[in-house]
Amino acid sequence: MHRRRVIAMPKLSSHLKILATAVLGGLALAGCGNSDSADGETTGEPQSGGTLTYASGDAEPDCLDPHYGGNYPQGLIATQYLETLFTKDEDGQTIPWLAETSEVSDDGLTHTISVTDGITFHDDTPLTSEAIKANIEHLQDPETASSTGFLAVEKVEEVEIVDELTADLHLSAPDNALEESLSMHWTAIQSPEALARDVQENCADPVGTGPFMFDSWEREQQVNLVRNDDYVLPVESDRETDQAYLDGITWRMIPEAATRYAALQSGEVDVIDNAQPDTIQSAEDANIGHLDSPRPGAANRLELNSSQAPFDDVLVREAFMRSVDVDGGIEALYFDTAPRSHSLLSSVEPLGYSDESLFTQDVEQANELLDDAGWTERDDDDVRMKDGERLEIVMPVSTNQSVPAEQSLFEQFQSQSAEVGFDMQINLLDLSSWYAALGEHNYDLVSAPYTKVGPSVLRILYHSDSIEPAPSGYFANNAQVNIPELDETLVQAEETTDDDERAELYEQAQRTVLEDHYVLPLYDQQNHFLYSADVQNMGDTSAIAAPEYYNVWLDQ
Repeated sequence: MHRRRVIAMPKLSSHLKILATAVLGGLALAGCGNSDSADGETTGEPQSGGTLTYASGDAEPDCLDPHYGGNYPQGLIATQYLETLFTKDEDGQTIPWLAETSEVSDDGLTHTISVTDGITFHDDTPLTSEAIKANIEHLQDPETASSTGFLAVEKVEEVEIVDELTADLHLSAPDNALEESLSMHWTAIQSPEALARDVQENCADPVGTGPFMFDSWEREQQVNLVRNDDYVLPVESDRETDQAYLDGITWRMIPEAATRYAALQSGEVDVIDNAQPDTIQSAEDANIGHLDSPRPGAANRLELNSSQAPFDDVLVREAFMRSVDVDGGIEALYFDTAPRSHSLLSSVEPLGYSDESLFTQDVEQANELLDDAGWTERDDDDVRMKDGERLEIVMPVSTNQSVPAEQSLFEQFQSQSAEVGFDMQINLLDLSSWYAALGEHNYDLVSAPYTKVGPSVLRILYHSDSIEPAPSGYFANNAQVNIPELDETLVQAEETTDDDERAELYEQAQRTVLEDHYVLPLYDQQNHFLYSADVQNMGDTSAIAAPEYYNVWLDQ
């Protein structure tokens, strides 16, 4: 379950799950309602009606079908109209959602999944086993250009229809992460009839089973969702009806952080994302709620490109990490909103390994490491030299993905690493140019968020296979780690059926990556949402830590 904090406003403690949903629905009807943000008291009953306005600071997705591409903004909005076969409970365990049952063969090569009867898509197509087959084939189709979704189902060789509700997924190799992967909205289940359309048509009008459904898209302005009046909750509930309380959701694009927060303060919008650290701190005293929901999968980190000089030398990689003060930068810039991480994995993942001693700042040691690596000369700018080459490192930064505090942190690293002789160049790029720079390997270090449920994200990020791009053209091994022994460990970790062995193998893999200084962990991938006092029951999140609005209502 995603660890999260809600400040100043009431929340329910868990996200919708099989048993938790029944409890949550009962509580909502019993009187969790209006909020007095001063003391957290709640009164009244849920009200139906009203449209919630959500303002996002992320770049507008090119496609509303999260199968296509697979970035986080797609997952945020798709959570409202698409549902997944599985989800996560409050203990972080994978449990069925649209799926009713799931069994795995003794050899791990066949996953038998039965879907819940009586569910229909927004186009009135019934949910059957054919939907499982159609969606996996859609994810694997090169024309879909999937990244996260493609990698999630890469081992599925064939989907065999057993009966109307049941399908056998035949795998090329065991995959103990498959159901975790099928809990993500990049693998959400869409109408087979809709998927039969061409890619662009499905991008503009995805069809799911969720409590809200797509209505219209005003490009570069907003996406309009409306309540699905025929929604059937796929689990038991004490709610009188299965339908959402809200009439709809208006999903606006407001890139500038100050403008977004001003819109929240004025009542123009109800919820904002990408809240800045100083804004979060001030919001606590302004009757504004705060949902802290860090993403699963990988921690936010700097990855050093080990395929080319100068970071092909482990001494230089460690020297850079010893030259910067990560703790001091986070403390100064993030106002206690981003606890420091020393792990490759998010804090919401139970199998993370960390070793703080690998990343403590030590300028004297950094200088000694660079001397030992042969960077002993200096030019007129005090930049270290070796064989006539300057110790220059290039870092592309996406202005669409990076918040101002993060850019300031990187600028601190730039200044601090210069003290030991690095010339760190920060290139601010729009999202498409940033992706192009990564695709051309035109970087020495990069911060590239990657969200996936479960520790199997480590195979995507650090197995040598991931040096090659997925069908979308996106590749995930930005550190360019290429260690055969590590590859073997990651494969074994994904294939074992023994939980203890899985944990041990993932620890071994993390130790290899961290101890060889391929990656500098920073903090969890940040998900901070601020919301007005009129927004009630905010707090439920999907497996990918996206807010769900099924139980949210407006105090009108």
